[in-house]
This record gives sequence, structure tokens and C-alpha cells, in this order.
Amino acid sequence: MVNRSLGTQDLNMHSYEQKTSPDTYAKDFRAFSISPEMETLDFQLPAELEAGEPAEARGLARDQVRLMVSYRSTDRIVHTGFRSLPDFLKAGDVLVINTSSTMNAALKARRADGTLLELHLSTHLPADLWVIELRRLSSNGTLPFYQAKPGERIDLPNGGWATLHVAYRPEQRIEHLDAAHRIRLWIATLHLPQPLEAYLDNYGFPIHYKYVRDTWPISYYQTVYATETGSAEMPSAGRAFTPELITGLVAKGVHIAPLILHTGVASLEDHEPPYEEYYRVPAETAGLINAAHHSGKRVVAVGTTVVRALESVTNENGVSHPGEGWTDVIVTPERGIHSVDGLLTGLHEPRSTHLAMLAALAGEKHLRLAYAQALQYGYLWHEFGDLHLIVP
Repeated sequence: MVNRSLGTQDLNMHSYEQKTSPDTYAKDFRAFSISPEMETLDFQLPAELEAGEPAEARGLARDQVRLMVSYRSTDRIVHTGFRSLPDFLKAGDVLVINTSSTMNAALKARRADGTLLELHLSTHLPADLWVIELRRLSSNGTLPFYQAKPGERIDLPNGGWATLHVAYRPEQRIEHLDAAHRIRLWIATLHLPQPLEAYLDNYGFPIHYKYVRDTWPISYYQTVYATETGSAEMPSAGRAFTPELITGLVAKGVHIAPLILHTGVASLEDHEPPYEEYYRVPAETAGLINAAHHSGKRVVAVGTTVVRALESVTNENGVSHPGEGWTDVIVTPERGIHSVDGLLTGLHEPRSTHLAMLAALAGEKHLRLAYAQALQYGYLWHEFGDLHLIVP
């Protein structure tokens, strides 16, 4: 049986003895490798470790999920609960949060030939264009749909429709490619009978994938500090925060600094790099970060979205500037991270580009150790799962 205790356990990876049965998730430990194509961690994720429902449905408060704290300089691992987060932060530290709010970004859709689909809104572009994803229905959730064509009309509820223009990725616009069977993401125009936010409130629903068995209201996909609607999927690293926990952090002297990054769809194909997302870093947030670094304090990002936004405005000397736009920054170990010292994040799927970002911060060796422990101790993955704090 997997150890799911919420009690704090201070474990040194070099002397740690496995306490579960010898064959528990043994295949997962043997499967650890670095994917040469993406330079990310590859492992087997057991289905029982995929969180299929929010903590509240499991009889827990939001902040009662588990927390694994890993010290990258020493490989020390601590297993605790998220309510203990203040114990691992210090007065003067800056916690940077993404205050983007999640949209009801999924819509029922139909092709002219009657094929039923889901249309997922991803990124709002200039000129009121959208990056959208089409997905086909299946008995096992939804799957990417590749048969759409340029100029096609996709019907939406209550007389709305979307017009597909061109493939989102320029390399898929070359005429000699068999594009009709390759394109997943499209640049499209929406034609809606009412303003977007009202339309999504009436006819949309949250994007979710096969491991989430039920449809949950949009309130389950919002952080308590969300201020501005725009994310296709929840910036989930901040989901476990509660007003009480934030109050406790502020009382301890931890600074909370906001920014915006509107997340796109997360259903990337194997080896597909992340695409542009809109971000905005206020001058006040950049100032707090620079002041913390100048005084030797730590800057901790809440989520990979925060790292991506900050790396878009931070130079190689670690100086951050205010800015906004659409970022195409991809954080890898070769590129490195210049803006933050720590990261609070969920547990990420095998081979995901998020793991390349974690390796850039923590190093490959430490990431292997931490994820081996997460598997052995039965941490839960995905947006409704447990959390991982990486600190120096």
C-alpha cells in the first residue's frame, strides 16, 4: 500500500529506506529516464495517482492537499501538508502569484457533416482572433481532431459559430503538407450572439480531460485570488490557497506579488513545444522581486505560468522589468532560470515541457529523486492533486 500519511516526514534521500512493499510502483522507478527529444523526465504514472476530483469531493478542504518540499542544494525531502507552507517561507520572501481567472473555455460544437466535437478556446490574439483546439468525443474523454479544413464553419450553441482560418503553427501552413490530417490548433474568428463572457457563462463549461470523471462547476477551477478572466485552464498551482493561509503568510512577513498569464490549453501533443500566451507583469511586482534579490531574500513562483511570465521580462543578470505581450519563452535547462529562486507547482505528466522547466531550476538529479518519492508516497497528480515546493 502506498504511504499517504499527512504527517511531516523529514527524509534524506541518501539514507532513505523504502518502507512500501518492494514491488509497489517498482516499474515506475525503473522507468525513470530523460527523454532525449525534449530533455524531460519520462516515467510511468499509475492511473490511481491521477486526481480525478477536487479535494473537496474527497472530504478535504482546499488547503488540506499534501505538500512535498524539496531542497535542491542538499536533496533533502520533506513530506507534509499544504497548510504547513508558511513553515517553509521566511519574512521578506516574495511569493509571486498568477491572478488570471479560468474561463468556461469548452463548448459543444458540430461540423457541417454532423460530427459532434468540443471546441476549446485557448489564447485570445490581437484583432479579436482566437487560437482554438478541436477535439472529438470518445468513450474515454476527448481526443484531438485533425480533419478540419481552412475556411470551415464550426457550429456552436444558440446560433454561434467559429470560422477556421489557418493552422496556428506556421510550419503547418505549407501547401504541400497533408494539413487536413495534421492540424490540431487553429486561428479562428468567433461569431457569437452575445458578449463572450456572458456566452461562456451560458453555454460553456470547464476544459477537463479523461482523468477527471465528472464535470465540475467553474468555481472549482478558480483560485481564491483570481482577478481577471482569460485562462483556458486553471493556473492550478494556486488552487490550494485559502484566505486564511494567505493572511498567515502576510502576517509572517511574506510579500505577495501578482501578475497575469492567461494559460492556453494544456493538451500538447508528444514533443510539441508550448505556444504563445498573454502575460502582464506590473511595475510593482518587478520592483518587489528586484528588492528581494538585492537584499538576499527568496523569490518563489506559484506555478510554471509565473516562471514563464517572469522569464519574459528578466535579463541574464536577474533584473526584472515590467512588461506585457505574448510570450514565446520556453524554459529549458540549457536556457536556465534567472527570475526566481523557488517554485510551488503541481506534479506534472511524464515528458511534459513543464518538467524541463523544473529541471532548469532544480537539476535533473534532484528532480529524479523528488519524483521517485512522489510516486512512492502516493502523491496525486494534475490540477486537483498535491503540490511540490522546490526551494534552494
